Amino acid sequence: PLPPLLLARHAETVYNAGGRMQGASRHTPLTHAGIAQAHAMGKALRAALGERPALTLWASPAGRTLQTAAIIAEHLGLDFFAIREEPRLLEIDVGGWEGRAYADIVAESGSIVDLERRLFSRRPPGGEWYPEVAARLGDWVADLATASGLQLAISHGITARVLRGLLVGGTPYGPEATPIADDVPQGTVMRIEAGHEAPVHVGTGSTGEHRLKSV
Repeated sequence: PLPPLLLARHAETVYNAGGRMQGASRHTPLTHAGIAQAHAMGKALRAALGERPALTLWASPAGRTLQTAAIIAEHLGLDFFAIREEPRLLEIDVGGWEGRAYADIVAESGSIVDLERRLFSRRPPGGEWYPEVAARLGDWVADLATASGLQLAISHGITARVLRGLLVGGTPYGPEATPIADDVPQGTVMRIEAGHEAPVHVGTGSTGEHRLKSV
């Protein structure tokens, strides 16, 4: 069985606020609002777990997740340098869309978002698709099954939805029927245990890796 997992979505970034693609490789800093969201996450986790809780802290290697993790770690009294950077927790690779404004992509090639599901409706050029994200996350989950004790992971919007789909179930998406969970705002922390999830803290950020008003 898997150990209990606290799964957090990183706080708002300058790219989120500017309606631009980040993807897996783009390192983007948090906005002032994002820093406040990260502090709120840290305070909520401190209230729930106490000071210096016994847990393993994971983060994707992206700058925005590490910045969020650093603030959370400080609230919990944990060592930033003990964070385990895990590339399999990175956001979906958006390939040739990375760094570009959503509005520019849509103006050039048409709609790229399923508004009802708040997901990309087609594969990014040269990027990943949902089954590939699920495959790398499945590898990480298999490794996690050998761990013990509470786990805390700081990840991304789409990645966290695919991971939650694997762990607690989600509505199938696309011809491959990848299970993907419902969206949650940036700065949200979910506790996942024994196939069920419950919010520890609900963030105040936007929903969707992208801001739909930009498309």
